[in-house]
Amino acid sequence: MHAFVLSGSFGLENVSRVELPTPKPGHGQLAVRVRAASLNYRDLLITRGWYNPKLNMPAAFGSDLAGEVIAVGPGVSRFQVGDRVTGCFFPGWTDGPVTDTKVKSSLGDGWQPGALSQEVVLPEEGLVASPSCLTDEECATLPCAALTAWNALFEQSAIMPGETVLTLGTGGVSLFALQFAKAAGAKVMITSSQSDKLERAAKLGADVGINYSTEPNWDGPVCEHTGGIGADHVIELGGAGTMATSIRAVKRGGVISLIGVLSGLGQIDPMPILMRSIRLQGIFVGSRAMFERMNRAIEMHNIKPVIGRVFPFEETPAALAYMESGSHFGKIVIRVS
Repeated sequence: MHAFVLSGSFGLENVSRVELPTPKPGHGQLAVRVRAASLNYRDLLITRGWYNPKLNMPAAFGSDLAGEVIAVGPGVSRFQVGDRVTGCFFPGWTDGPVTDTKVKSSLGDGWQPGALSQEVVLPEEGLVASPSCLTDEECATLPCAALTAWNALFEQSAIMPGETVLTLGTGGVSLFALQFAKAAGAKVMITSSQSDKLERAAKLGADVGINYSTEPNWDGPVCEHTGGIGADHVIELGGAGTMATSIRAVKRGGVISLIGVLSGLGQIDPMPILMRSIRLQGIFVGSRAMFERMNRAIEMHNIKPVIGRVFPFEETPAALAYMESGSHFGKIVIRVS
């Protein structure tokens, strides 16, 4: 079988297609023919050497996959050959609070199997049934981006109808947060540097779009549209570069879910968090039980993931370059087989 790995050293030019032995499932494991995979910013960080500079080569990457079961090992009871399945970002995090051991089970971090393979072997506990209303390409967008947004809004918080959610940018997590929040009856505000992307977000249900290239102090419009109160919940994807503005944009006693570091690392002044009783929570994807609850909501509300572009398997390096360009709206998907 073929897979894409990072070989030799870091850099997109070192992402190469290699032939590997076809894996065989052991006890409690399944073999999955991967039909589609999706990219996350983490994949770009890994290939650039910013995620783990000490990564051993060759390194597998890619965490999000969907496909069908083609073989089962002894002791498997949850799935059978022919079932459509989607992989969990953390195959070892079934339920309960997050732990160091559960986090170390993540896919595509160089050590665990990568999603950018024609076939993978995974423990049956690390898979969920694919929603019947979605294609494999749509299912492949769910393991990281969708579950992260779901966890922030409904597992670690409780968004209520009529509340206001502010989400930054128009990548996968942000658009899933938009769709989930609207399904819950919330008002959604979204930012982008491009007017056309704000127009597309409005068609998905965004109530307010803010162009941060013309409104660099975008906390002002947020407060203006909330009667001077601020947003109930901020989906913070920028990191240190946008955190100060997010703190000004959230209401007193509101919640900021820190999910990404797209604008880099740096220092944050904790005083406004203290003085305004803001709850700042880090969200690192979620468990299989959360994934299954999210999938039920997706089916109930017929939520369709936003796919910006689909690349064929052999153009995986080009898909990573496209992600790095920042041109995408929604998820970037790779059609594997």
